[in-house]
Amino acid sequence: MASAAGTIGVVGGGQLALMLCEAARSRDVDVIVQSASDEDPAMAVASEQVAGAPTDAAATKELLKRCQHITFENEWIPVDALQELDRNGDKFSPPLSSLLPLVNKLSQRRLLDDLAIPSPAWIALEEIDVDSPVLPVGWAFPLMAKAAHGGYDGKGTCVIRDFKSLKDLLSSVSVEDWLLETWVAYERELALVVSRDRQGRIRSLPLVETHQKNQVCDWVLAPAESEQLLEATAYNIAASLLTSLGYVGVMALEFFYGPAGLMVNEIAPRTHNSGHFSIEACSSSQFDQQLCITAGLPVPAPDLITPGAIMVNLLGLPLEGTAPLNSRLAAIEAMSRSHLHWYGKQEMPGRKVGHVTVLLEQTDPVARSQEASEVLEKIRAIWPNPLN
Repeated sequence: MASAAGTIGVVGGGQLALMLCEAARSRDVDVIVQSASDEDPAMAVASEQVAGAPTDAAATKELLKRCQHITFENEWIPVDALQELDRNGDKFSPPLSSLLPLVNKLSQRRLLDDLAIPSPAWIALEEIDVDSPVLPVGWAFPLMAKAAHGGYDGKGTCVIRDFKSLKDLLSSVSVEDWLLETWVAYERELALVVSRDRQGRIRSLPLVETHQKNQVCDWVLAPAESEQLLEATAYNIAASLLTSLGYVGVMALEFFYGPAGLMVNEIAPRTHNSGHFSIEACSSSQFDQQLCITAGLPVPAPDLITPGAIMVNLLGLPLEGTAPLNSRLAAIEAMSRSHLHWYGKQEMPGRKVGHVTVLLEQTDPVARSQEASEVLEKIRAIWPNPLN
């Protein structure tokens, strides 16, 4: 094993941890993974395992004995319990103090309001009268309800179309753990992955356009077709958040863009599905950024090194009527300029089991968008999206 200085820990063993471990290999950094199962994706390439769920603070304490710095696969961690393990505030990346307002969507929204960063109008669900619900002045259906904790890929969200569905929600959930948002009439969904190192330097991947199916990311186009002002606005919002939090690590921001301008939809204090394209398309991927910051290595610029890229998620397909897995994977790998990432998960319908990035050749934005559409059509002929 490498020395302690060449070893980091990661809490969580899913595909994000897997790709972090893969990035670590190229820099001779060992990664010890805290994971509940030795069959989790990251265990295929991790140096060691500390057995324990990501919420197991005792396991994280053991992890700290084996390495100097720890990062996280996702934000669903026991921040309060972990603070007892990090008196100096320098063991974890991101720091627990900067994670605290981000692990709960209610506190995320309060933070955005405090920083005057545009986001959808919202209200805590507990502010709505259960017996006689009344909407805030100017609000109208439909609305979006979100769980404050644990929601992802469409889980923990609910479209509220009328007072009946609002009453049903009020009577079926813990109201203190939910919020309501106004429905946003957006034209495009965008995302930006940024990083901030221990010296306060901020770096940014290209702004990308994301496309969803049933609130699950379907595909991502990099870079997004956008004017310089839009890119600068997204970067400035991200930089404001990173700086105000004293954040150290990688962060992803999801945006709505439409008649009301650019709005933050959600913040993810970690690497993100929208940044997977960077593994092949950038000089330093989002995982390389996370690795270098956590390990205290020099952090390179994540510049785009190709005219563009499309990243397409591969979701598990039903067994019946589906081509064999090996033939689908082989067909994807045979595509020109394609890079397949298989997570090693059991293929279950609708589950993210892999992704493919195809590097694009067109430099003109309109031509590149058409090229991406043609690539997407070829991929979906091999591997349909089961959410369609």
